Amino acid sequence: MNATTTPAVDTSAALRLITCGSVDDGKSTLIGRLLVDSKAVLQDHLAGVQRQGQTDLALLTDGLQAEREQGITIDVAYRYFSTEERKFIIGDAPGHEQYTRNMVTAASSADAAVVLVDATKLPWQDAGLALLPQTRRHSLLLKLLRVPSVIFAVNKLDAVEDSTLAFQHIGDALAAFAEQAGIPVTATVPVSALKGWNVVDAADTDGWCGYQGPTLLQILERLPVTKADAHLPLAFPVQWVEKFSSSADTSQGRRIFWGRVASGEVKPGDQVRIAPNGQTATVAQVLNHVRQPQAVSAGHSAGIVLDREVDVSRGDWLLAAEAGLEAQREVQATVAWLDDEALVPGRVYWTLHGHRWIKAKVKRIVHKLDIHTLAEEDASALEPNAIGHIELALQEPVAALPFDRARALGSMVLVDTASHRTAGAVLVR
Repeated sequence: MNATTTPAVDTSAALRLITCGSVDDGKSTLIGRLLVDSKAVLQDHLAGVQRQGQTDLALLTDGLQAEREQGITIDVAYRYFSTEERKFIIGDAPGHEQYTRNMVTAASSADAAVVLVDATKLPWQDAGLALLPQTRRHSLLLKLLRVPSVIFAVNKLDAVEDSTLAFQHIGDALAAFAEQAGIPVTATVPVSALKGWNVVDAADTDGWCGYQGPTLLQILERLPVTKADAHLPLAFPVQWVEKFSSSADTSQGRRIFWGRVASGEVKPGDQVRIAPNGQTATVAQVLNHVRQPQAVSAGHSAGIVLDREVDVSRGDWLLAAEAGLEAQREVQATVAWLDDEALVPGRVYWTLHGHRWIKAKVKRIVHKLDIHTLAEEDASALEPNAIGHIELALQEPVAALPFDRARALGSMVLVDTASHRTAGAVLVR
């Protein structure tokens, strides 16, 4: 079983990736191995992560005291390293079910994900083995969050009796699950994070596990970054409003609206519509992040000056006038429920769309996704870390598109009105 080949891509941009999977599958150790074998760790840092005379690679990412005491990952730890081919920003996501919210946070901005699978936890002798629930849950979340590149890394194969048979059976189970769930898999690679086999350097034994493909790092070096939604009509969430100290120019307004272009491109002369009030105006001037006049495309910060004074505040959206995007008060959405209290119909939450806060009421739960069978089931509530389909009634209309078409316009966050905890990640359907 070999990795699929990937076409040549631009590797000048840093790749943002995360490791995820079930508890103790070796995520922190894998990152530690990447850092050490790519020469990204200083000797004095290595000396500080010794346990009983041995280097504990997991401690290179476990920065919280509670993580070091318990030997688990709680929060997402980011590390930066580079090779001769590329720069990387890598996040170590926790595997415990109760910290799924932290994994969702990391995955929402990732270009790629490495899903670790511990061979020693599975009945690898069984050709029809079942994957661990957290492996399935994390993989489904990666699909929902549109992470473009997913790599399965089957770890600890050095600790099983027949590594070739184990990799074959586990690889077949992963392929069947991915096909059923519609998850595009870039590669499935056998690794030993502890010994370093197939992580940065190839395994000592040629064709270990019957695998002849590239190492994990070689695959990561050729992955593409997430493309901005530049092909879509303009969508610009206003984050900050700046007023000119003085202006004698009457051909334009006296305020600059700053934010990051979510989709499309903005340039002088564009006709825009302000959501939610529906007024229209013409773009008089566009400034880049260093206040130089130029057109700005999706993924980059911009300051926009309109041709006249219009009522625009933080949280409003500037949309392409010809896009015909209608604001709506009710949305169908997929939710990854992250709160400790179950989601039940009738509850009201704050929802954040772009930079705009509004109230949202859960009208009903359409169904819940069974992560084992991927079947849609009837449900009266969504327990913590469940994934389901819900209907939301919004206090004010929002200009939203399905998440699979536009990330910024299709994503929301639900926040508990009393505790202010992040309660759910919402993806518009």
